[in-house]
Amino acid sequence: MRKDLIKNLWYWFCRWGCRFFCAFCWKFRAYGRENVPDRGGFLLASNHQSYLDPVLCGVAIKRQLNYLARDTLFINPFFRILINSLNAIPVRREEGDLKAMREVISRLKQGNAVCLYPEGTRSDDGSIRRVRPGFGLLARRANVPIVPMVIEGAYDHWPKGQKIFGIGGRISVRYGEPISPDQVKTMSENELADMLTSRLRVMQNELRVRHGVKNIQYYKQGGK
Repeated sequence: MRKDLIKNLWYWFCRWGCRFFCAFCWKFRAYGRENVPDRGGFLLASNHQSYLDPVLCGVAIKRQLNYLARDTLFINPFFRILINSLNAIPVRREEGDLKAMREVISRLKQGNAVCLYPEGTRSDDGSIRRVRPGFGLLARRANVPIVPMVIEGAYDHWPKGQKIFGIGGRISVRYGEPISPDQVKTMSENELADMLTSRLRVMQNELRVRHGVKNIQYYKQGGK
C-alpha cells in the first residue's frame, strides 16, 4: 500500500514538473480534455511526432497513463528504473510480442489507461501515416473505448534525426471523442484503422488552423 502511494506521488510530481516544463518551453495548449474518461480503462491512440510525445500525452489530463516502450530503452539501468516508475511496458517492436500485449490487456481490464502510437513509428515529416491495423484487438479483448489524440507542433521542435529539442514556438494536443467498445466490435481491423486515420488527420488540421499554419493535404484515405 505504501509502495503504491509513493509511486502515485512520484507520478504526479513528474507530471506537474513536465507540465511546467512544457508551459515554459512552448506555448503548450490542450483541447478536448472532457473527452478523456474519468474512470475505467481506455486506449489513448495518438500520432507520433517526436520523443516528446509520451510527456505531451500525459501532462494535460488527470488520469495516469501506462506506456508501451521499446525494450531497448530498458537496457540502461537508471533509465529502466525511471520509466518503470512511470508505468512503462517493454515491447519488442520487431516481432509480435504476445507477452507485452497480454500485459496491456491486463492493465486495461484493471481500469488503467494505456497510451500507444498506432502509426508504429515517428513521423518523417510531421504528417500522420495510415494507422496500422491490429490495435483494435486490444480494445476488443479488454472491452474498452479508444480515445483518439493528436499532437501538433512537436515535430517542428524535435524532428526525427535531430539530437535535441528546440525551445520556443507552439505545441498543442487535442483529445477526440471516444470510440465506444460497441462501435469497435462492429468494425474490421482495416475499417477501424481507416476511421482512426481519418479522424486523427482532421483533428491535426484543426490544430494547425489554431496555429495559423497551412493544412496538410491528405489526398485519399489510407494515403501517406
